[in-house]
Amino acid sequence: MTKAEVGATRSLLSKVPEVTVWFWIIKILCTTVGETFADWINNSLGFGLFVTALLFTVVLAAVLIWQLRSKRYVPFVYWLTVVVVSVTGTLYTDILTDKLSVPLAVSTSVFAVALAVVFGIWFARERTLSIHSIFTLPRELFYWLAVLVTFALGTAAGDWTLTLTGWGPGTSVLLPVGLILAVVVGWRLGANAVLSFWLAYILTRPLGANLGDWFASPAADHGLGVGTALTSVIFLAAILAVVVYLTRSRRDVIDDAQQSRVPTVTTANPARERIMLGYYVVVAALAGALLVWASAQPHAVAASDEEAGPVSTAMAPGEAAAHFPASEVATFRTITQDTLSKVQAGQQNEAKARIKDLETAWDRDQDTLQPMDKAGWGVLDGKIDSVLKAVRAGTPDAATETGALTNLLAALE
Repeated sequence: MTKAEVGATRSLLSKVPEVTVWFWIIKILCTTVGETFADWINNSLGFGLFVTALLFTVVLAAVLIWQLRSKRYVPFVYWLTVVVVSVTGTLYTDILTDKLSVPLAVSTSVFAVALAVVFGIWFARERTLSIHSIFTLPRELFYWLAVLVTFALGTAAGDWTLTLTGWGPGTSVLLPVGLILAVVVGWRLGANAVLSFWLAYILTRPLGANLGDWFASPAADHGLGVGTALTSVIFLAAILAVVVYLTRSRRDVIDDAQQSRVPTVTTANPARERIMLGYYVVVAALAGALLVWASAQPHAVAASDEEAGPVSTAMAPGEAAAHFPASEVATFRTITQDTLSKVQAGQQNEAKARIKDLETAWDRDQDTLQPMDKAGWGVLDGKIDSVLKAVRAGTPDAATETGALTNLLAALE
């Protein structure tokens, strides 16, 4: 390698932060913001998932270009990219689950395979997956693609866990915390450092998301009741504070002397790594057994759109909407009645367009209505979900649409 190539390598290496405790603190903060900020833009501001995802895809492209064009590691640019990737990855998973009705088990499996493919191609081409070996543009592109997929995978796996177990926001934090601690123990005992890094990186996503849900969820749902907007502000402020500290202290900057000693291939004890790989397999098996056991226990329906439907028979007509403002209920009824009229007139495209208004209004009012009556909100949310699926079906059935819309009208009396 020539002196010019060495200089270029070191310049690019300095764009990647050192993996210190600060790295993991800010990573968890970023994942929390990814969960709450996406919910706030989508639900509270009423943009809707597709518009929000498109917006953040454009923003992601812009900040990623900024990051790739930077000559050195700049904390603000790097962590801004992570925040935007976090939000975008979350939105992609939410679209699959909430809009395309892809089961969480399927989306989790798809993203797991996608991540394996990214890592496989990356390793086949570069012979390493180490964060400290990113000194070419292809490796940096592989790195950011892997980061995006880990956020999507972490979101899907975390939501699937909640659906299976019915755990509340506070309880759900414990599983990723326990698994991260197990990874730390494995790394300390000689597990492959690169494997340990990426396992921890994936697990910080459900941890951060669960923290965000815990802060944002109302007290009735065993949350802290802070709300998505204020939670986003709190964690964004924390990220900014840490970034300012890192910018001033340069605690996570790999200097030239460190860079010259960073190996591109891990040289740990292969026998110890194989033993610890078995340890990770055991940990994964135990976590799976815990989820199977928890899913078999009686628990409340998880707070997911797909699972809201079964509780819809628990209330008499009109009871679900009894504690909500009459003006809001009237708006929902008007939109529902308009959609029903269009379905009965055979105006399917117009019905799809009109039902979008109901989805937008309902999502916008979630933060206000859900704390008023959690049970009532869950009933209506399930019925609205059934209506959306019926009207947006690939081959709509007029009888199914009419039944779903009529049931919703009865609940909104």
